This record gives sequence, structure tokens and C-alpha cells, in this order.
Amino acid sequence: MSEIVRRDPRREWIARNRLHPEHERVLAELGQSTGHGMAATEWMGPNGVIRKNPHAVGFIGPNGIKRIDRSGVQQAAAAGRGASAGSKAADERRQVIIEAPDFLVAVVPDLPGGRLSSHDRDLLGLARQLADADGERPGAVLAVVFGQADVEGYGEAGIDRLLVLEGDDIDGYAPEARLAALTAVDGEFAPRHWLLPDSKLGGADLGRRLAARLGERPAAGVWQVERDATCALGWRCTGRGAAGTSDIQRALPRVVLALAECAEPVSETRHAARPLALSQPLPPLLGRIEDLGQVAVDPAGVALSEAEFILSAGNGVKDWDGFHQAAEVLGATEGASRVAVDDGFMPRHRQVGATGTWVTARVYVAVGISGAIQHLQGIQSCDKVVAINLDPGCDMIKRADLAVIGDSASILAALVEMVQRQREEKRDAA
Repeated sequence: MSEIVRRDPRREWIARNRLHPEHERVLAELGQSTGHGMAATEWMGPNGVIRKNPHAVGFIGPNGIKRIDRSGVQQAAAAGRGASAGSKAADERRQVIIEAPDFLVAVVPDLPGGRLSSHDRDLLGLARQLADADGERPGAVLAVVFGQADVEGYGEAGIDRLLVLEGDDIDGYAPEARLAALTAVDGEFAPRHWLLPDSKLGGADLGRRLAARLGERPAAGVWQVERDATCALGWRCTGRGAAGTSDIQRALPRVVLALAECAEPVSETRHAARPLALSQPLPPLLGRIEDLGQVAVDPAGVALSEAEFILSAGNGVKDWDGFHQAAEVLGATEGASRVAVDDGFMPRHRQVGATGTWVTARVYVAVGISGAIQHLQGIQSCDKVVAINLDPGCDMIKRADLAVIGDSASILAALVEMVQRQREEKRDAA
């Protein structure tokens, strides 16, 4: 028998072409043939040269630099391998438990929609920098949350202690009641720093109120902190000033209002997120502000960066009247890919992606979008991605948590009909 190893050129081509429908299967077969039991990251090429998969997680480039995937495709592929695989990956993260912290760093996240936003996670990453700077006397990150919230994932976000404040007085827009609650927390736990997001969702206003109550001069627009032994608290911060045209450096105060991307979010450790409670109930407060409840808002007027539900159109959408009707019936904010915007079907401020708007929607529905790298970068922080496309091998299908293969016009029409029918049934039952 000949000892010449026969190759399969078509199989090798599929392994190199990540857009091929059988790409994942062939990679898995190559991994099994090498004895690793997983998708192959390298294999022998036709000329005897070892070929490497540059899209593999943890790929090291020719210059020794680790490749980072910011598109979200790898994260979605890892999430789709099953709950057991996801739990195993979570268990591999280093568990950190701080029994007796030397000090506390308090964080008040915005929690839009009751969940940690990307801005909140960046803020928690900054808090971890302050808490973990001294390995011999570590601090703990305390998160102060108002009202009921989805606490899943708080430990993975870097929280050591969790204080949930509930009550009718602090629900909705209640800055005076929340300020009194934070004052009570400061009096009992005396955190070394207070970190709040410098955002228009409430963190900027509440942070300035807290600084005035504590008699502190806050640092606003902070995007970087550095160790500095000459400062009172050992840190120096850099913040945006003069309408964002210049940077201002000063000693880091107790109250900090930080911008998005002020630090890398926690990704390699898991923390305990142990619950805390105040020893005394919150004092009654006669507020001067009364919250009259939420007002219905037209989804078309919601900015993409703040939208919770986005229906986005791409080059595959041909029936634009049906698309606009679907967005109206579903109550979704409209978005678009760059191709749809360049062709004049959607305005420029509705473009999603790295060259448009980075979105953090709870549900993102991509209709007829193939999934260019710039678009995938812009939706990497979305919780759930639904893709409607004719091409089962496109990158958006790989990124999606739920994929529907078919004509977008007929699928949206069927969805609109189903929603309208259910609403009529509820109206008749009432």
C-alpha cells in the first residue's frame, strides 16, 4: 500500500472558506481527525505548509499578537453550543471572593430596562481597577440597585456586594428619594469612591446631586484613571472638558461620573455578588416631585442608541412599505445597514454599525442583512439577535440567536398578520 497521504482539495477549501454552509462541520471533522475533539485551528495545506484558522478563538498572529474578535460571531457560536457548554465555559472563569475588604467602591448603574448596559459594565470595570489595585489590601465593588432588576450576570460583571433598594418612593423618577437612599448608604458603609455613569439616563443628574449632598467636587466626563501617589486617594483622573475638545486632569475625588469605554468590562473573573441590606429602613421623605408615570413614545422618535427593540433593514429588503408597516405594528425602532442608507431607503441617522450607531437593544431583528464586520461590531452588545435572510451561510445567520431562512417580505407580512390577530382576540375577550 502506498504511504502517500491523499488529500481532499474540496474539503480543504471548505475549511478555509468560513462562509461555506459546511464550514463548521468540516472544521469539526478536522478537529476529530487530529484527536482534539474540537474544531481544528490548524491543518496541513496542499504544499505541506501548516494552515491556521485566523477566526479561531485565541488565534495568535504572525507577530505574536492575539487576535480579538469584536464582531460577536465567536461569542454567538460559543453560546449556541448548548447550555452545558456555556456553563462549563463560565466555570472556567476564576472565582474571586473577598471576605473582608479593606474598603468599598460603590457603583450606581443606570440599568436601562432593568439590565446592565455596556456603559454600566464599563463602569464596573473601572471600579474593579480601583478595588484591585492593592493586592495585599483589596477592596470590594458594591452595586446599589434601585427597584427590582434582573440580577443574573451581576457576579460575572465584577460585583462583590449587591444592595437592592426597593419601595414605592424610589420607583420611577424620584431623584430626591434616591438621593436620600444614597446618603443613607454613604452613612452606613462609607465607600471610598462613588461611581456613576455620566449619561442622560439619570446617572449624571443623580451623581451631581449626590456630590452636592456630600460636599464633594465631582469629576465629570472621566474616561481614564491612573495611579498617582501624590494625590489624596492615590489616583489621578482624566476627563473631557470644554465641550469635549480638551482633557482635564485632576486628583480623583470621591464622586466620579464616568463616560462609556472608561475601562474594559470584567471578562475573566466571577465574583460573589453577595447581598447586603441597610441596618435601618429608609427614612420617610416628603418629596416635591411626583412621578405621573410613563408616557407612550413613538418608536420612530427613539434614538437607536436608546432603543430596546430594533427592526433593521438591509439590502435584502425589497418591499419597504411592508417593512415600515411591520415596524409600526410591532412597535419597533427602525434601523438600517449601510447599504440601505447609501441607496437612499433610510436616513443616515438610522444606520447601525461601527460607521453608524452602536446599539444595545434587548432584541435586534436583522431583515435582509448579510452581516458585514462593521455591522456586527455595532450590534455586539445586543441581548438577542434575530436574523431573517435567504442565505443560510451569511455571517448574520451565524451571529443570530434565532435565524429564519426565507423571503423577508412574506415573513414580515405573516408576522404582522399574527400580531394583529392576537390583538383583536384580546380586544374581543376584554
